[in-house]
Amino acid sequence: MFPPQSEFTLFIILGLASFRLTRLIVFDKIMEPLRSPFFKEIEEKNEEGIVEIFLMPKEKGLLGWIGQLLSCFWCVGVWVSLFLVFLYIQHWFIGDVLILILAVAAVGAIIEVIISKIMDI
Repeated sequence: MFPPQSEFTLFIILGLASFRLTRLIVFDKIMEPLRSPFFKEIEEKNEEGIVEIFLMPKEKGLLGWIGQLLSCFWCVGVWVSLFLVFLYIQHWFIGDVLILILAVAAVGAIIEVIISKIMDI
């Protein structure tokens, strides 16, 4: 797969892969079991009497620090980008495959959001 035809292409591929992996870590339900040790659940009733659950990073120690990191999309994005660039620089086949899969998944997710907005789903 690599090297790409241009530096711009590489930038786009790594950017898309970083976007997808960051969203996976910070927001996607599939990663909740990995995030849960670093957060506490707070239940509050809204004005309609419906209980809403909020996740707050734990307050102290390493768990709190990691919780703060995981609650920051931008922070996770920096570390994910560093990891993906490291994989790219190593020229490991598995790294290239992972980067490509994440980039393609990001394009799919973006298309899905656009189609959903157009079709008002």
